[in-house]
Amino acid sequence: MFRRTFWFTTGVAAGVWATTKVNRKLKQLTPENLAATAANKALETGQRLKDRAVGFALDVRDNMAQRESELEEALGIHENPELPAPRRFTAIENDHSTNRSTPKYIEAPTYSYNRNEDH
Repeated sequence: MFRRTFWFTTGVAAGVWATTKVNRKLKQLTPENLAATAANKALETGQRLKDRAVGFALDVRDNMAQRESELEEALGIHENPELPAPRRFTAIENDHSTNRSTPKYIEAPTYSYNRNEDH
């Protein structure tokens, strides 16, 4: 009697476990879930590539500056006071009187948009 009850209970537990496992797997394989998983993987991959590219760019910049200084030292080139400073163009003009940066605006031509105007 106890043996039958034990095996019956064991079978029920195995059935519940298997059903739960199958239902979880089916939920993972729905189109919405697969699309969300693919999107998450794509975002993670993009972030990893971006991090590597930024790291690579920083390494290149550091090595470039190092090699440039080595070449300047080897050629005896140092900052020449006779040469003008490099020109830098900015989109914002500095207003030194108020210590604020104000954007530079270009005046657009004005046109009359009156439909009733005689042409």
